[in-house]
Amino acid sequence: MSIYDKYETVIGLEVHAQLSTKSKAYSSDSTEFGVLPNTNISVISLGHPGTLPKTNKKVIEFAVRLGLACKCTIREVNEYARKNYFYADLPKGYQITQDKTPICTGGHITIKQEDGSEKNINITRIHMEEDAGKSIHDIDPFDTLIDLNRAGVALLEIVSEPEMRSGAEAYQYLTEVRKLVRYLDICDGNMEEGSLRCDANVSVRLKGATSFGKRTEVKNMNSIRNVQRAIEYEAKRQIEAIENGEEISQDTRSFDAVAGTTFVLRSKEMANDYRYFPEPDLQPVVVSQEYISKVKTTLPPLPNELFKKYLSLGLSAYDAGVLTENKEIALYFEDIISSTKNAKSAANWLTVQVKSYLNDNAIHISEFKISPKRIAELVDFIDSGKVSHTIAIQKIFPKMMEDLEKSPSKIAEENNWIQESDSGALTEFVKQAIAKYPDKVVEYKNGKVTLLGLFMGEVMKLSKGKADPKIATELVKEMLNSI
Repeated sequence: MSIYDKYETVIGLEVHAQLSTKSKAYSSDSTEFGVLPNTNISVISLGHPGTLPKTNKKVIEFAVRLGLACKCTIREVNEYARKNYFYADLPKGYQITQDKTPICTGGHITIKQEDGSEKNINITRIHMEEDAGKSIHDIDPFDTLIDLNRAGVALLEIVSEPEMRSGAEAYQYLTEVRKLVRYLDICDGNMEEGSLRCDANVSVRLKGATSFGKRTEVKNMNSIRNVQRAIEYEAKRQIEAIENGEEISQDTRSFDAVAGTTFVLRSKEMANDYRYFPEPDLQPVVVSQEYISKVKTTLPPLPNELFKKYLSLGLSAYDAGVLTENKEIALYFEDIISSTKNAKSAANWLTVQVKSYLNDNAIHISEFKISPKRIAELVDFIDSGKVSHTIAIQKIFPKMMEDLEKSPSKIAEENNWIQESDSGALTEFVKQAIAKYPDKVVEYKNGKVTLLGLFMGEVMKLSKGKADPKIATELVKEMLNSI
């Protein structure tokens, strides 16, 4: 047994979701991304003396939406606090946040493990706060540049219990969080733009131990994959340090994505270093049960619920996962299956033909011209036996893209693509196919049944692809056996 097998990793994640509000958390400044530095600012976000913040109602709504989706307890009376610390990109010298009264407590995020089982990762708290500005170190070789556009942008911080035991579980958790905030339309989830950020608290302990080891916090990871890499490296580093008799320092560390290593940023702050005290300029916000019920009616179908629904419709876990990965794809599929009962065929059309078209043309599902109802019509038309699946893919589907009004059946009729199911007409094609290969008939009669495909191919060629495969196959077998 290696030294690593003696230990287990204990992981808790702090996820900051930058909310998709048009204005900042406590001022009317714009939150538009990508504008010139230091343009989305005002005397309020800069913390000038005599200015007063004002609560953004949309932030409250988004917090309640997330709390409901995670099955949290939502606090009625919400108070704000000041978290005091100095950074060059924090113009007020403090951050407005929530300390002892987070808006959401309890609840959980469900992840899917490698063996297909589910695991609930419990949530400690979700609280509202504001973002700091951005320090830019890689433009000027001598100075750090400060962009305060982000200062005051609304955040929800989602703090998990330390219940993840591997980098892979953390990867799954963060994937589910990102999917959830996107479904709820509260955050775009783009880690590369910094609108979803994650800090990982990592410690190790001997397997079977009940007390926690000393933890480090890893910051500055710009992708879900890098969160997993940083955790795996940090766990390995801590185990090796303990085995060498070293003591783990409770540091805040950063992750070097190129080297795949972590390094010390500073010694870890404690809560009392921040000198929390009640925010004097903001009144407590009361969230009533009536308001919570109203917000609940606006929730979309959630990914985990849809995943289970699709499994119950007979889809594989893989197909259900692909369909629920993206909210717009899932809602498009919901519209398809509201018009057809063949969920499996509908899933195949969406995940193969439609998604291939989207990828080939580099477009989003919202730009796809064929409505879900017409895809359902195509699925049912194939099921009726009047057209083959091959003809539907190769000929009808492209024609549907050209003419958005005509039904699949109309297109097939106009182009003479209706499948030949008349046994009399098919018998002539079968006779011709068998007559073409007399030597292969002998081989078939001697037990080489794989030659059935040869005769069927000839039938399909003679019928120009219009022969009903099921009827034609039976006729070929019947005629060969009668010889």
